Amino acid sequence: MKLYFSALCFLFFVFGFSQTNTEIFLFDLENNSSMIELKNVKNLSNNEGYDNQPSFINDRYIVFASMRNGQTDIAKYDTRYDSKSWVNFSEGGEYTPLKIPHKDEVSAVRLDKDGKQRLYTYNLRNGESKELINNLVVAYYTWYNKHTVVSAVIEKEQLNLFVSNLLDGSNIKHATNVGRSFHRIPNSNLVSFISKENKNQWQIKSLNPLTGKTKVIANTIQDVEDICWLDSKTLLSGKNNLLYKLRLKTDTSWKQIANLGSDGITKITRLIVNTEGNKLLIAGDVSTQKEATKETEDISEESSDNSNTNSENTTNETNIESIIQRNLNAYNARDINAFMKDYADDVKLYQYPNTLQTEGKEAMRKNYNDWFNRVKDLRAFVKKRIIFGNKVIDEEQVTANGQILNVVAIYEVKNGKIIKVTFMQ
Repeated sequence: MKLYFSALCFLFFVFGFSQTNTEIFLFDLENNSSMIELKNVKNLSNNEGYDNQPSFINDRYIVFASMRNGQTDIAKYDTRYDSKSWVNFSEGGEYTPLKIPHKDEVSAVRLDKDGKQRLYTYNLRNGESKELINNLVVAYYTWYNKHTVVSAVIEKEQLNLFVSNLLDGSNIKHATNVGRSFHRIPNSNLVSFISKENKNQWQIKSLNPLTGKTKVIANTIQDVEDICWLDSKTLLSGKNNLLYKLRLKTDTSWKQIANLGSDGITKITRLIVNTEGNKLLIAGDVSTQKEATKETEDISEESSDNSNTNSENTTNETNIESIIQRNLNAYNARDINAFMKDYADDVKLYQYPNTLQTEGKEAMRKNYNDWFNRVKDLRAFVKKRIIFGNKVIDEEQVTANGQILNVVAIYEVKNGKIIKVTFMQ
């Protein structure tokens, strides 16, 4: 019982404090010799609370841990029909769902209400579960093959690396003080893991699970333990809302390739690339209503000061984009007062090309206040943004009442206020 209580306390620290407002995002990924580009972002979870640890089952299905009625269960997303279903209906909370190689099953770490924590397998057809490793408290893991698991095991409030053979029941320790990120290295017989033995600089290392041999690959970004492989020579990692890449034997340091702030992501927490290397899943913290409101108020004060000295002609692109971004944050927070602060008293809303829909701030407030009250799952994400003079053109994906809409919004800004918006749908 002491073992279970210790595990429960440690996992409360590992999982409990990480359960912020996270969402799962899917990107198209284009990789050529000169650059890596992310396109066509889509929020797959659209769920208030904790959604994390996504992984690919195949080209069509994705699984991730998702909050349902106060409990974390395994969600399965169908990219063909943009629909979500649930794999299991167990009483415990599931984390880190992964496809088991060559089986119609996924595995997941389950934390039961009595404090017992183990690795389980779940049948994808009926959700039935079965315990896989009954003598180790597994926290994070990956599959080497259908019989071999490489995992971080809780021992005395520390994570140590074990290789478990499910055929003979053996569990061999190969490293101590490791992180949570485990991945098969493409086109190799190796698994990567994060070593925290050097407290000043964490390292990405490789492990041959059959021989136990380890080797240093590279240093992590400072204090970042989540990485994934784009291909056998390229690593991806994120810090806050910035995405980085490291090309082995080419890049001397991590290179920034994308800023995901415009997609509503404030902190990248997990990431994984599919086998073909053309899709990227990211779990990311998104702004809560309190954070969005505070950001709106902070930037609003700054914008108010700027408006006393800046005219339409001197408003730069950075200020204009910040106005539109904080307005989007307030929209996602459904904070009507913060949202309306950015609009001019005589603002006009048009349906493209020139059909007037709303005129004046008060009429706009009434319509949007009703909209915010009626739509509890409201969220908009910018797929692409263009800034041209005093205009911002956003291609947005909007979720409302379970429906996903694609909209283009053209904002026109004057003297720090939005004076005109034209919508195309």
